[in-house]
Parts: sequence; C-alpha cells; structure tokens
Amino acid sequence: MVRPPVRLRPASRLRGALLAAAALAGSTALAAPARAIEVVQLQLPLLQTSFTVKTAELRDPARLIRGSSDLAELDRATNGSIGRELARVFSTPLPLNVRSFANQAVGSPLLDQALLLVSALGEVDGVPDTIDSKDLAASLNRTAASGPVTVVDLLQALPGRTVTVDLKKFFVGLERLQRQQSEGLRLAAAPPAAVSPALAAPGPLAIQRTEQTIRVRHRPEALAVVVIAPKTGGNGRLAVISHGLWDSPEGFEGWAKHLASHGTTVVLPRHPGSDSSQQQAMLAGKVPPPSPDDLKLRPLDVSALIDAAASGALTLPAPVRTDAVVALGQSWGATTVLQLAGLRPSADRMQGRCADLRDPDRNISWVLQCSFKATADQAGLADPRVKAVVAVSPPTSLLFDTGSSQAMTARALLVSGSRDWVVPSGPEAIAPMAAQARGIGGGHRLVLAKGGDHFNLRSPLEEGGGPLRGLILAWVNGAFQAGAAAAPGPTAPALLPADGWGDAEIPLVDVTPALQKGG
Repeated sequence: MVRPPVRLRPASRLRGALLAAAALAGSTALAAPARAIEVVQLQLPLLQTSFTVKTAELRDPARLIRGSSDLAELDRATNGSIGRELARVFSTPLPLNVRSFANQAVGSPLLDQALLLVSALGEVDGVPDTIDSKDLAASLNRTAASGPVTVVDLLQALPGRTVTVDLKKFFVGLERLQRQQSEGLRLAAAPPAAVSPALAAPGPLAIQRTEQTIRVRHRPEALAVVVIAPKTGGNGRLAVISHGLWDSPEGFEGWAKHLASHGTTVVLPRHPGSDSSQQQAMLAGKVPPPSPDDLKLRPLDVSALIDAAASGALTLPAPVRTDAVVALGQSWGATTVLQLAGLRPSADRMQGRCADLRDPDRNISWVLQCSFKATADQAGLADPRVKAVVAVSPPTSLLFDTGSSQAMTARALLVSGSRDWVVPSGPEAIAPMAAQARGIGGGHRLVLAKGGDHFNLRSPLEEGGGPLRGLILAWVNGAFQAGAAAAPGPTAPALLPADGWGDAEIPLVDVTPALQKGG
C-alpha cells in the first residue's frame, strides 16, 4: 500500500509548512525499502517540460551521456555540459553533519521539523506507509562512513518510486543557504576558546530528577515541569530552560545536569501547544498547528515557574533565590528567553518580507517567525527577575524590534552553529548582533560553534551537557557572581572568564570583538 504523491510547495503560513514537513518526514525515513527511488524527473529552468534521469546517472556525466533516459539525448546535444553541471550540483555535500543529525534527531520530532530543508525537491510518488526514523539514521550513518552525504545520496534513500525536482528552486535555495552560512564559517575560523577542565568536567554534587505539575493562571491545563537539582550542597541559585518547537525538556536535561552538579537548581517546563505531544496530535489531525498566542504564553510559563518556586508551589530540595534567575533556551525556547530579557517582538518587519519568496535572508525559521504576525505587537513580556539569558539558535531576524536591545534588562549570550541550516547564523545571529553594536557593547556576547548545527548543541541527560556545557556554566556562574553588575550597560563587566570555556570537539569562538570592529 502506498500514499498518493506528496506535493511540497513553498508555504507562507505555519500550517502549510508544518504539514509539508510532516509529509516529507514520512517520505524520507527508510523502512528497509525494497523499493528505492531510481528515477528523478527534473524540471529545468526556462523549459516547460520535465526530463527523466536515473539517480545513478546523476553521479557521473559519462554515465548520463551513455544513458537511455530522456535527459541523455539533451545532454548529448549539448556535448555533455548539462551532465557536468548536474553532477556538480547533485554531488554537493549536504550542509550538515549527517552523523550528528541522524543520531540527535532519530526518534525525535526534530526530524520532522528539520526535513523542511529538502521540501524544495518538489514531489515524491509511491511512498510506503510503514516508515521508521531509526532506519533513516542507520542508512545515513552508513553513507556518511564513506564520505560526505550528497544530494543524490539523499534521493537514493527515498523509499518511493519517483521524485520530481524543481531545479530552479533547488539552485536558489542551495545558493541562498550557502551565502547565509558563509559569514559564520569565516568568523568561526578564528582561534577558539580554550577548554577549562573545571568548567567542562561534571561537578562534585549528586543530583536528583523529579517531575511535577503546577497550576498556572494563563493556561487551562496544568504545566508539567522537570526539576533537576543537587541532592545536597546546592548554592541557592535558580535557572530555567525553555525547549524549542516540537521538542521537550528531555532534550536539554544534560545542560541541567551539568549545572546541577555544580550547585544550581534547574527547572524545565514542558510548553503545552508547542511540545512534542502537540506535534504528534497535530499530525494525527486532532489539533491545529501551534497558535500565534503561544508567543505570549511561553514567557508566561517561565515567569509562572519562578512564581511557583518563590511561593513553594514548586517542590525543590532546598530554598533558592527567585529575585535573580538565569534563563536558557534553544530555537523557539531561545526566542522565549530573549523576550524575558527585554527584547520586544514587533510585526513591522514581517509586513511584506514574509510573503517575499526571493528575500535573500529567507530561511526555514521564517516559517515560525511569520506565524507570529498577529500577536507579535502584544508579546513584550520582560521579567525583571531574569538577570541573564543563554539563547542558542534563536529565530530573531523578523521578530524583534530593531531598537529594543537598548532597553534589555538582562545580559544575553547568543550561540549559533556555523552549519545551522534551520536557523542560519548569517541572518539570524550575526546580522542582528552586528546591527546592534552598541547593544553588544552593553556586555552581550555572540559565540559561534564551528560545525554546530540545529541539533548537536542540545544534550539529553545521559550526555551530561554536550559541547556547550563549559560555556553555559561559565555564563551562569558569571551572571550570579556579578550580582547587580550583571545588568547590560556600557561599563558592564565580562561574564565569561578569560581562562577558557570552550569544547574539545566543537570549537567555540567569541566573535563579539570582530563584530564591534566591523570585521
């Protein structure tokens, strides 16, 4: 039994894009396929017809010119020029660390979200009903063992019958992504931060993990919370971690474990309406996509947790201070903590740009940002108790008012992966920070993770913190130690130590000085 053809078109609204992602996630996850795609239909720019070509011929111009597919005759007529160009394009390595992507995303709703990358392929026909993301991960890992995974490798992994590729759209998307990553790759080539064993190693304290629920005024349902804290010997500090779209606290418990082993109590809310269970219900047709109202509700979740910790409604192993808190988040969770830090959402830049499919800054994260147009102007929800934030891979370029960084009440550490193709560093991190040079001078920092993508900077509990553990611990410690001086300002002291907070596997580079110099 097979599904009907999956048609994937550019989506200007969240619903269309999320459903496209869900459909494509089904089409690309291998189910030990007895039938893999062998034929590609190419829609060539400026021509009003399609040409069929075998996937094996896309690797080698010589095979194409000898082949019997429709495109072979056209290739021979052009003395092989079309074949050479197609071989170049389809042999292009995918812009991600495939092993890291496969291992981080397997069994995770992030897989569905991330596969928006290949929605430009067009149409997949003959997709089996039975799919398994674990098979996809195993297949990609086998391919990656022999070298970079290319576009044609991905095509040959699809378990359908045929795939239609709109080459014009494909070329535009690939070139745009390469351009959006180029500045980050250049800046991340600078010498990285040294590794400090004291920051990178687990702390001396034993930890405990509990799950609780609390009632909140702004939601009809109870808020589920994971608490990771030292069993004894805590330092009385409180941190909150906000997960991203379709994710869950479990993806960030490694960050919490590392902080807790060094004394900090960490609470992680499960945001209703945009967590992994919501996505599963959406794909089953039971609920709509995340609501624009969630832009306002997520910061309220974090503030409600701080209230609950202060009142005792949230059970913690030991008392904590709630008048000075550090908030951390990834992807949409990073956007949430920036709201709490005082960045003010605005719909101004969404007008016109959301509908412009040729905008050079357009990227996958715009699907999410543009969905907030109806509520952005009412979503300024700074919490003065939040004194510092760590924002990893936040969508920012359309969402925030350009001047609101001057009114931020918390110090921000922005982290972006140089190979992030969901929230690329160029438009979403470097450009906004460079445009706010005075804000950077207020003590905010931008750190690029060389080779980091949208998945390999997270950390489940068993990983104990991942590549950002030393950096996160350094920033959290620096913020609490600074006290009132942690506030942004022209004379704000550095929160990162000079003796190292880097990682041995993924180099971390503070590019703030280069942006301040305009370099």
